[in-house]
Amino acid sequence: MATGDVDPDGPVPSESRSDQVVNIPNALSLLRLLLVPLFFWLVLARHDGWALAVLLVSGFTDYLDGNLARRWHQVSRVGQLLDPVADRLYILATLVGLSWRDVVPWWLVVLVVGRDVLLLFTVPVLAQHGYGPLPVHFLGKAATFCLLYAFPLLLLAQIDSPLATAALVLGWAFAWWGAGLYWWAGWLYVRQVRDVVRAG
Repeated sequence: MATGDVDPDGPVPSESRSDQVVNIPNALSLLRLLLVPLFFWLVLARHDGWALAVLLVSGFTDYLDGNLARRWHQVSRVGQLLDPVADRLYILATLVGLSWRDVVPWWLVVLVVGRDVLLLFTVPVLAQHGYGPLPVHFLGKAATFCLLYAFPLLLLAQIDSPLATAALVLGWAFAWWGAGLYWWAGWLYVRQVRDVVRAG
């Protein structure tokens, strides 16, 4: 979520925050979520071109909702929660769909999903000590970035085109980097939780 003059990874100024739930940026985030089942069906049905089109629409709305939220001072907690949820659902939908089609191995699904399951156990631990979820480490953002590129590229590789071979190679490169960084970031997050609990 960013504009041209705001650091997307920096803190959101307090005057830019809003408790308003019903607004255009949040509606766009909700649209991204609503497109996930359609995207998943398209992947399973091997309509890869249309699936990539849905991903493009999703990516554009992801950029647009963040841009508008910053410009209109409508950054909300709801919007900040919806965006990463949508990202993970698209990653999961692509992973499961491609695994179902034997494009990627099921162990890759377990590897990626297992990390998120592990981090779910930190939520009650933090809550017990009066904390909410900790800020996302930059490695976690880099890992998500890699995975969000990996699986669309692997999807593109299934379409008969001159780009298929290059997409396959790049897709697997992003997948391996993404999975490795995903677990590294997860380990750092667990250490952060440990330090916070000990300090409390």
